[in-house]
Amino acid sequence: MATGENKDYYKTLGVKRSATQDDIRKAYRRLARKYHPDVNPGDKTAEDKFKEVQEANEILGDEKKRKMYDQYGFYSPGGFPGAGPQPGGGGGTHPGGFDFSGFDFSEYAQQAGGARGQGRSGGGFAGGGAAGGGGFSDLFSQFFKSAESGRARPQPKAGEDLEYTADISFWDAIRGTSLRLNIQRYENCAQCGGSGAISSGPMVCPECEGKGQVNQTVGAMKFNLTCPRCGGKGQVRNSCPACSGEGRIAKTEQVEVRIPPGAQNGSRLRVPGKGNAGAMGAPSGDLYIITRVGEHRLFKREGDDIRVKAPITPAEAILGAKIEIPTIDGRALLKIPPATSSGKTFRLRERGVLNRRTNQRGDQYIEVQIVVPPIPDENTKELMREFTKLNPEDPRKNLFEQVD
Repeated sequence: MATGENKDYYKTLGVKRSATQDDIRKAYRRLARKYHPDVNPGDKTAEDKFKEVQEANEILGDEKKRKMYDQYGFYSPGGFPGAGPQPGGGGGTHPGGFDFSGFDFSEYAQQAGGARGQGRSGGGFAGGGAAGGGGFSDLFSQFFKSAESGRARPQPKAGEDLEYTADISFWDAIRGTSLRLNIQRYENCAQCGGSGAISSGPMVCPECEGKGQVNQTVGAMKFNLTCPRCGGKGQVRNSCPACSGEGRIAKTEQVEVRIPPGAQNGSRLRVPGKGNAGAMGAPSGDLYIITRVGEHRLFKREGDDIRVKAPITPAEAILGAKIEIPTIDGRALLKIPPATSSGKTFRLRERGVLNRRTNQRGDQYIEVQIVVPPIPDENTKELMREFTKLNPEDPRKNLFEQVD
């Protein structure tokens, strides 16, 4: 069963044909997070796009499948490319080292073109004799490549890792929580047990219909090639109809994930064996949960530290005081020394978030801000005037000296 015909997987992932496997993996993760159904509930367009991205990654993320896709424009488990030029412009060298690009097939191309040219003069193939020669060299290259791929048998391949983003609240990140996530993944086919085949024995090769050979025509010439799917035997293993021989099928599974206390924004949690199942019974990949932590209206988290702003009155700032402040554990007392300026920051040791790796807690930092209340009467204003007379120091006297 061919996959990817008339599809540009590179365009789907937004990468160049020269992209490395790391580039493809990064592009897939970015687009999977963007179009995931959990992020776009009820959005059919996003769901379809998510499936396209998964399909593109299935092909381009596998070196063997990508090689076949680059060469023939689609992927087929049987390996037979069928007729047609290579998308990348051919390659006259077959795997064994035979290079047909130097052979001149223009005479044959012109004969073939004359046989079907219907009154046209010249090379017969679009592009003239040189193009015709390229077509023949491509044909011979395909012959050797097809034979090479026909001898190879599908090999088990470990399943791909999956990444999912989980939104959790500020308090869930600090205290820990459990989540139930609906994960779209490939799992082993129940009908064939992940082997990709059923036990009723071999069947007639659908590519050559049991003949062991396939025909390919170029112009007026016809070639008989050994069938690459069955290697000339005329029989192939009886593929499982439920999974089309892949050994796995796509399903949505509910996975329970434990988020430990102290999780940060961007924390990466591994769930072993919950990635895609491997092909043909190979081991499954892993599932990685990326946490996205919500904000709190009062507390601001910086790593394992907590920051908070606390208002104080002018009298508390001048005379000093003990005030109650909120922490993630509840209330705590903070001593404000006399003559405290607005913006002064104090630290409460080990009142931050527990780090599960070091088993140590961060600190809490409190920035005090002086809040001036409205003056209700003349008596209060007179008291402030007296205070000013007793404390005539100008806090701005050195301000302009710092300009130069």
